[in-house]
This record gives sequence, C-alpha cells and structure tokens, in this order.
Amino acid sequence: MIAVIAVSIAAIGGGILTERRWPDGAMKLQGRLLEGIVYVLLPVLLLLTVPELKVTAGVGAGLAFGWVERFAVFVVAWLVATRLLKLDRPSTGALIAAVVTANTGFLGVPVVAALLGRDEIGLAVTWDAVVTPPAVLLIGFAAGAAFGTKAGHGFRERAKSFLIRNPPLYALIVALLLPESLSPEWGPHAAEIISLALAPIGFFALGVNLLREHDEEGIRVFPPPFTAPVATAVFLRLVFAPALVFGLSAAIIDVPRTFIIQAAMASGINGLAIAHLFGLNMRIVVGAVVWSSLIVVFAAIAAGLFGFF
Repeated sequence: MIAVIAVSIAAIGGGILTERRWPDGAMKLQGRLLEGIVYVLLPVLLLLTVPELKVTAGVGAGLAFGWVERFAVFVVAWLVATRLLKLDRPSTGALIAAVVTANTGFLGVPVVAALLGRDEIGLAVTWDAVVTPPAVLLIGFAAGAAFGTKAGHGFRERAKSFLIRNPPLYALIVALLLPESLSPEWGPHAAEIISLALAPIGFFALGVNLLREHDEEGIRVFPPPFTAPVATAVFLRLVFAPALVFGLSAAIIDVPRTFIIQAAMASGINGLAIAHLFGLNMRIVVGAVVWSSLIVVFAAIAAGLFGFF
C-alpha cells in the first residue's frame, strides 16, 4: 500500500510539474500517453493475461455479480445525469465513464492483499481481469462514442468511432479464443511489468489535467471541486456498487469478501483515456478519480489499523 501511494503521488506530482514548466507540451504528452495505453498497452496486457485465467464455478457467481454491478451503475449514472442533473452530453458520458471504470488492478489488488492477506490476491486479480475489461471496453467506450465531442455526429459515425478507437476490445476477443497452450512462458512476467506501468502513466496524465483545470478556471489544483457529478460518481463507485454486490451475495449465494472490496474500488485511470479519446468532460473524470482514490486509500488504512477485516 505504501508503495502504491508513493508511486501515485510521484506520478501526479510529475504531471503537475511538467504542465507548469511546459504547458502545451505536457498536454500533448499526456494525450499521447493515454492513447498509448489504449492502443498498445491494454491490447498486449489482455493478450497476455486472459488466456491464463482459470475461473472456477465457485467464483463464477461473484464475477457475474460484478458484471451486474457495472451495468447497474451505468444505468443509474445515465438516469441521474440526464433526468436529475440535466448534464450536457460530454458531461453525461464522463459520469458514466467514471463509474464503469474502476482501479481494481493497481489499487484494488494491494488493498485486498493488505486487508485480507496475500492468499486472496488470486481472486482479486481474477476480478480485475474478468469484470473490469468488459465494462471499460464495452460500456465505457460506448459512452465515449455516444456522448463525446470527438466521436462524430449521428449513429453511424459514432458507431464507427467506437469500433475504430477500441483495439483493446478486439484483443480481448482474440484472447478469449486463444488456448492457454499458446500463452508464452514469459507472459505473466511481462503482464506484471505492463500492469505496473499503466498506473504511473495514468496518474501523470491526472496531474497534468489537475493543473490545467487550475490554469483555466482559477480553482485549486488539489483537491478538485467536489461538484454534484463528481459526488454522484463517488457515491455510485464506492457505496452503491459494493452494496449491490453485498446484497446479491446475501440474497443468492455467498461470494468472497475479496469481491466486495473490489466492487468498492475507486474510479479507474482508464476513464481519463476514454475522456481524452472521445472528448468527454475531463473535469468530472479527474474529480471522480482523485476523490474516490483518496477515500479508498484512507478507508483501507483505517480498516487495517482498526482490524475491520
């Protein structure tokens, strides 16, 4: 946990310093880095990890609950954004992207290890690999294509944008079809390196956008404003989602505590990439990532100190 916090702070600080010294270049750099995540790192990571997964019947129900949770937060976010908050299209898409993406890898796995022990890491990784990618690639990218300002006009152009800008989806499909025997021996090690690289890149982009918000709007660099859309994203991500999985577990079949914790993870940095690619309201995604991450980190520290798990 200490290493995760240190890397996150260092990456955010690097983004802030880079934007301060090299404003235009920093924005271009963070854009290229986010595109690199989507077009290079995520496809390779999926190809290396998905064929290795071994999902047993014992955890299948919990993973199914995870998919139900992501679809549910998507529906509620869309309803709140359009009916209650009356947000414009880029802001609606940003709110959806913020709640369907979750940091179940870089943050979720260490939190599970710290609270439940290293024996639970396998389940945490399984949730991260089986639940998060479909939600990001199908719901998150679809929201970007449907509501973004860079996705064209009309159904045909937006559908084309979704298909063209979503190479990780094709990598996921190929990975699901590949037999485990074709997975290279060095695959898990390479996947671990790529996973470790994703978060610093994303948090660097977060730092750049934090300072850009300050420059344009005259607000504090950190923390970002806790607006109604950001509060909605934080509530859905940290309260509604785990409560739904817990309720399904209590009503239908008991699932591991690991899955409850993973369901309560902060908004993921993939939301930044979706907002960048499709032209969503970056301010909402940045606020959701920062506030939800802070809450999860402090909650995990408190839970560990007081022995709640």
